[in-house]
Amino acid sequence: MKYPTLSQAFETTDFLLNLEKVKALALTRIKDTEGPADTLVYDYKTPEVELAFWKDQLESTTNSFFESVFKRTTNVQHPNYVGHQVATPAPLTAVTGLVNSLLNNGMAVYEMGMSPSAIERVVTDKICEAIGFDSQSGGFLTSGGTLANLTALLAARKEKVSTDIWNNGLQQQLGIMVCEEAHYCIDRAARIMGLGSKGIIKIPAKDNYAMDTSCLEYELEKARNAGIAVFAIVGSAPSTATGAYDNLEAIGKFAAKNNLWFHVDGAHGGAAIYSDKYSYLLNGIANADSVVIDGHKMLLMPIITTALLFKNKWHAQRIFSQQADYLLDDTQEDQWYQSGKKTFECTKSMMSLHWFILMKTYGNKLFNEYVTRQYDLAKEFEALLRNDKDFEVAVSPQSNILCFRIVKQNWSTEKLNQLNADTRKAILANGRFYLVQTKLKGIHYLRTSLMNPFTELSHLSELVKQIKAAALIINP
Repeated sequence: MKYPTLSQAFETTDFLLNLEKVKALALTRIKDTEGPADTLVYDYKTPEVELAFWKDQLESTTNSFFESVFKRTTNVQHPNYVGHQVATPAPLTAVTGLVNSLLNNGMAVYEMGMSPSAIERVVTDKICEAIGFDSQSGGFLTSGGTLANLTALLAARKEKVSTDIWNNGLQQQLGIMVCEEAHYCIDRAARIMGLGSKGIIKIPAKDNYAMDTSCLEYELEKARNAGIAVFAIVGSAPSTATGAYDNLEAIGKFAAKNNLWFHVDGAHGGAAIYSDKYSYLLNGIANADSVVIDGHKMLLMPIITTALLFKNKWHAQRIFSQQADYLLDDTQEDQWYQSGKKTFECTKSMMSLHWFILMKTYGNKLFNEYVTRQYDLAKEFEALLRNDKDFEVAVSPQSNILCFRIVKQNWSTEKLNQLNADTRKAILANGRFYLVQTKLKGIHYLRTSLMNPFTELSHLSELVKQIKAAALIINP
């Protein structure tokens, strides 16, 4: 070949050499689910230090790239990882990730994604079935809950607002209703759509941080009297901060009565449809017009893959009326295989492979066992904390998310907030555990998302000990 470097890039020598390195590193990381005492979950470095390290690495002659990446990233395989809502992916999905990267079918149109498009149809039909939708339903996969929720609300606007906003722009003040504890991406989606702050009607939460559905009629009338044309309502399943599920049955009845689009943001907890024990939390979801479920949260898949499902499959195909003649033709037939007609992405990864391989290999039993186990573990952790006078639980968990804090008698809220924030910093600096934090009604809580299927109550008991020890050092 005339260009030697280009030729070298496509030889298999470097590929096989590095594949063996990654294979060894991956096997070690997967074994970290056993949680050996001498491994860290998190080796924190400041942004400046990390940036300097990788600048040096780019110019270095040493070949330690993959080793450094493994060493300097958060270890979600470790059972002491109880931080953000990111899955410990089933190892088999690392293989589908490799296949996706190598084949690189962009899926803009059927010709560039023949197999993954058909696989996606099989997967989304199965999820619709699990939700309780009928044969008129359908959906697609997209890149994350934020994008999926925005797409769902665009579909809602398309179906429920009579004016042609796509071509003529906003002609009136529109609005959506959502609990004040909902994920921030709903607020972001509304603002992207031009609704502004007036168009986000935030419904108060009850003491358990779920939507207070008794306020719905009042809030709707108030909005309409203010000239806001409300077209949709969003139910959280669950909210992100506390894992609280909204009453989907009540929201669905309200939506039907008032001719509103009913959307369920089940990015985190929609996977409970597969749990024999906890599916009741989603009672009423089958009445939704659209549902979002993340594969990379409670379905053991790598980031990033999200299912957006519609009770009426035609709603998925009418979201975007823009035509690109060189890609897509304008037709009334069911073109489920033309991904570009339904999603923001013109280029999309073959994310359907992850869903399909887990469904084919393990069936829904895998999802049932995983969700049930993690939700049960949160309840066990709650019991442990409630039996300890040094801790206070924000609210009984409905999912695998639990918020709690250290308490001291006669301490002010401000002082306790600082103690809990400083304690978390100490835990991260130690590196043996990774957990996050949140604020609820001005109170600072430590927050755990129990994502790892190998986290046991014994690990959480050790976390409690470390939190106590760190707090004692901060305030003897």
